Amino acid sequence: MRSSFRRCWPLVVLAACVAAAPVRAQVASTPPQKVLRYSMEVAETGFDPAQVPDAYSREIIDNIIEPPLRYDLLARPAKLRLATAAALPEMSADFRELTLKIRPGIFFADDPAFHGRARELTALDYAYTLKRHFDPRLHSVAYADLRDDDILGLQALRERAAGRDTPFDYDAPVEGLRVVDRYTLRIRFGHPSPRFPLKLAESVYAGAIAREVAEMYGDSIMEHPVGTGPYRLAEWRRSSFIALERNPRFRDEFYDEQPAADDAEGQALAARLHGRREPMIARVEVSIIEEPQPSWLAYLGGAFDLTLVPYEFAATAAPGGRLAPNLARRGMQLHLVPQPDVLYTYFNMEDPVVGGYTPERVALRRAISLGYDNAEEIRLLRKPLAIPAQGLVAPLVAGYDPAWRSSMNDYDPVRARALLDLYGYVDIDGDGYRETPGGGALVLHMATQPDTAARQLNELWRKKMAAIGIRIVFERRQWPEQMKQSRAGRLQMWTLGASSDAPDPEDLLALAYGPGKGEGNWSRFDLPEYNAAFRKIHELPDGPERAAAILQAQKLLLAWMPMKTHLHRVRLVLSQPWLEGYPANPFVSGWWRFLDIDPARRVATP
Repeated sequence: MRSSFRRCWPLVVLAACVAAAPVRAQVASTPPQKVLRYSMEVAETGFDPAQVPDAYSREIIDNIIEPPLRYDLLARPAKLRLATAAALPEMSADFRELTLKIRPGIFFADDPAFHGRARELTALDYAYTLKRHFDPRLHSVAYADLRDDDILGLQALRERAAGRDTPFDYDAPVEGLRVVDRYTLRIRFGHPSPRFPLKLAESVYAGAIAREVAEMYGDSIMEHPVGTGPYRLAEWRRSSFIALERNPRFRDEFYDEQPAADDAEGQALAARLHGRREPMIARVEVSIIEEPQPSWLAYLGGAFDLTLVPYEFAATAAPGGRLAPNLARRGMQLHLVPQPDVLYTYFNMEDPVVGGYTPERVALRRAISLGYDNAEEIRLLRKPLAIPAQGLVAPLVAGYDPAWRSSMNDYDPVRARALLDLYGYVDIDGDGYRETPGGGALVLHMATQPDTAARQLNELWRKKMAAIGIRIVFERRQWPEQMKQSRAGRLQMWTLGASSDAPDPEDLLALAYGPGKGEGNWSRFDLPEYNAAFRKIHELPDGPERAAAILQAQKLLLAWMPMKTHLHRVRLVLSQPWLEGYPANPFVSGWWRFLDIDPARRVATP
């Protein structure tokens, strides 16, 4: 596999050079088209907000399909702003009713589904979008979260379609979704839902889908994203290349981000870009390059305009956290961005070896956690662009306490071996590896990907598990295939990353919420005490009582160990000197519209 990528990456660079050649020829006469080029390390799965589980596909979707709200690019702390909404939502005093008004005159990108007519966005589109998540046929990744909001009538509508040949009835009236007029939607909840407005800034929940598009493309909608956003899909070679181009139907939007008064850097950027029409870049080209070295070399060669620096090259790019002198001389820009995310390894709680709630299974998972050296992972593989994770709650979100310490990151192989001995996981046949209490083979099966970073993590896992007498084997598949297996509950262990799209921990804590099993809760953990704590977190307004519920949820995860959290990432991003406007705000989606490129400087820069 490695050699195939070595053959592939020079073609990426060559393609970029060929594409750039006509630009050089036209500089004197015609302004060149602005094109953003960069790479992703994981292949996309598709482009339907309801169905995609991964951040890589979402990055594409967020630039095509819009929710009603967005976050300001430069504001700190995070601040909601209008996208397609005419005003911020109005929430009732008891947090049980929300009124959303949509701005008139916003249109979907042209598509055959509209039969040659300009199709205006209306409140009905957002009602339809919310209903889609409850269609059991779609297996929406957002269903569990939205079900907990209890939009009145939607769950009953789902239950009438579940397990039957009758299709989901999108025309049935729903008490919790009332289209008041063409541009007004009223949403009613069965219990308080104080943070629902945050979901209206995320495409995974509220990215507007036109019913005509969904019905025309049916099961192929993952291949046909149509939205009101600044871009539309122009080319797609699956797992290889994605190109977006400016949406001619996109409304008049001009750069007007609002940094804090004491943010000198943000103020300077806002002043430089103020008033420029969005999107400033006409075309975006994304190459899928799973191996880090080809992507890094392509960026250094000028083929890409920005890059998420692979961990292997972090010390080269930014020794000691400062931009390397050779890159600084080339005018490159360094962005160190803490992420509201968590890297974790989950245990399938329905697996006959590592799953279950009996004392010996809990002991096994805790021993595995104690036997893995998280600090070594950060030191050797993360270079050290990471913050040790004490639980699921991540930096930049409510409830994160950088001073709080748990035993989640304890490395103590002596305790791990003692725990295994105590609960009957001993070496019976003398081969150096332990058997189960019943005498069967104790073998861990870790899902993994066929790339360099995964191979390095695998070796660390193999070494640490061998040290406590546990055999581990690795099942290698491409990421989309692993996700299919995870959805079906067929993976025993897998290391994943999860990110919060809002400055609130609820999205991350939902990773262990029982009703979300197989739809975001990949560990299939289902503990009544945790579920009750999560419902409190969901329903309570911000305050001490909610903070206590967040802490309780964290402690329950530590006690039962359905997953081992590893770290929170710090993204090391480099951008070329001709690129301006890269956001250091992880909550901003659809951020390509805020970037600009100086084509003349790109040509002139060696």
